[in-house]
Amino acid sequence: MGQKADKNNGNRFLLRIMKLLLICLIVIIPTFVLFVTCRLKTVIVDGSSHYTNEELQQKVITKKTDGNTLLLYFRLKYGKVESIPFVEDIDIELVNKNTIKIHVYEKVITGCIEYMGGYMYFDKDGIIVESSSEKLNNVPFVTGLKFNSIVLYEKLEVQKESLFNVILNLTQLIQKYELDVETIRFNSDLEVTLKCGDVKVLLGKRDTYDEQIAELKDLLPSARGKKLIIDMVDFKEGQDKIIAKPEE
Repeated sequence: MGQKADKNNGNRFLLRIMKLLLICLIVIIPTFVLFVTCRLKTVIVDGSSHYTNEELQQKVITKKTDGNTLLLYFRLKYGKVESIPFVEDIDIELVNKNTIKIHVYEKVITGCIEYMGGYMYFDKDGIIVESSSEKLNNVPFVTGLKFNSIVLYEKLEVQKESLFNVILNLTQLIQKYELDVETIRFNSDLEVTLKCGDVKVLLGKRDTYDEQIAELKDLLPSARGKKLIIDMVDFKEGQDKIIAKPEE
């Protein structure tokens, strides 16, 4: 009986050893191969105009395990990715065992305002989509207005409801015609002045500025590099002459 028990114990021990070896073959060895052969070497970034490739990589690749291509891919594809300023979403593509491609979908921003020492950015519908301490050079900066409510992810509220449509009209037209406008300034009478480099453009007070902005697209290239004031307060479509004088 004792010899039979010893034999059974020996068989069970061998069975455990075989199971352990099988686990090594199925799990441990492939895992080791995974870590050795799938080291991240190349990151391709597509669709990012706000961040350089290096800056975006620093914001996305944040974990110790991200040095492995597959682990990084699964984390970004199926896990929770931390919010990145001015980025709506990212998509990850596995190119090969050492390369991933990050597709960036940026937030559509049409303008910004200053608030409590920082900057609030809004989209074409007037929704505040981002707040930042950084002022972007390629986004029109709106000044001279008072705001009733400034809440992230909510609609911008100004002192007059009609002004809201004026702001959107201006920012959408500037974006449509791809004008290099730095500042949209409202004075106390709610008259508009655009600052485009060294050029100031007087637009006056209107409900919409479609005709003026469309004409401005052809005027600005010839005025670039000159300190000018362009007076379009009384401009009408089809007008032959527009007053432009040097700024004193």
